[in-house]
Order: sequence, then structure tokens, then C-alpha cells
Amino acid sequence: MKQSYRDILREIAYDNYGYVTVTGATDAGVPAVELPKLAARGGLEHTGYRLYRVTDIPPTDHDQFAEATLRAGADSHLRGETVLALLGLADVNPRKITVGTTHRVRRAMPSYINLVRASVDTKVTHYQGIPAQRVAEALIECRGQVPASRLRDAATRARAEGLLTSAEWRQVRKELSV
Repeated sequence: MKQSYRDILREIAYDNYGYVTVTGATDAGVPAVELPKLAARGGLEHTGYRLYRVTDIPPTDHDQFAEATLRAGADSHLRGETVLALLGLADVNPRKITVGTTHRVRRAMPSYINLVRASVDTKVTHYQGIPAQRVAEALIECRGQVPASRLRDAATRARAEGLLTSAEWRQVRKELSV
């Protein structure tokens, strides 16, 4: 039995916190023109440029993080305090979600997203399925923004959870002790 476009989009959305990009849909065989049609019928919600949300997938605590990276484009990733907030490593509550990208983003972003230029050398990984700066780099980047004691506690917790390698652990301890 052939799957409907709605079923294909729902499968994509389950892996992306309820979100579907036009690129992801076309890669899965759904024509780009079908997304606005489904949105008009109520199956999808248009949330941003080339970005849709499947309305019947329940929201989670990480939806806004996923949406922020999807809005910014293919090479975007979470940075700094936002990485710590995503992983619950430190008592931080950033006012804006910081998203790094190596290219210029011309489309308008919601006020809760802070776009920053990222170096092409930034090591990007995925936490909870969301592209993000590595924890070690995020901890070091937060110096001066987050109290040192919180960063040291976050580093200890990250090490205990296996988010820091031995080399990263030594580097972070050295950087945070200065």
C-alpha cells in the first residue's frame, strides 16, 4: 500500500520534534507544492520560511531549540549557554536561543533567536538530535557570562554523563581555573 504524503511527512516530523523542511520533504519524495496544500487543509502549520510543523505531534521541551536551528538553515547549530540549557548541565535560562551559522541568513528571525557568525572550524555534534557546538567549547565560550562555579559544576556533570572526553575534561578544567 502506498503511503500518503501526510504519512511521509509525519515520519519525518517524528524525528525532528514535529518539524518538516521543504528540503527534507522533497528528499523523501513529497513535492514542495504539497506542503502549502496540506497546511491549507490543516495537517501542517507554516512556521517559517520553508519550515512546517505537523500539528498532531505533541510538543516537547526541545521543540524551540530544534525550530531555531531549522529556521537558520542547514549548517546552523546551537552555541554557548543554549547548549548548556539544552542538556540541563547548568542553571542557565538564556533569554535568547543562540544559533551559530557560517553563512548569512537573510530571512527574518523571531525575537527569541540570536544569530551569530560561527567559524567553519567549529566542531558540531548532535545532542538530542539537534545540531550543537560541542559541550567543551560551549563551556569555555560561556566564561564571563555564567558564574565560574556554575561552569565548573556543569563541566563535572558533563564529564559524569559522558559528554566530555578525558582530553576535553582536562582542557575545560584548565580554561575554567584561570
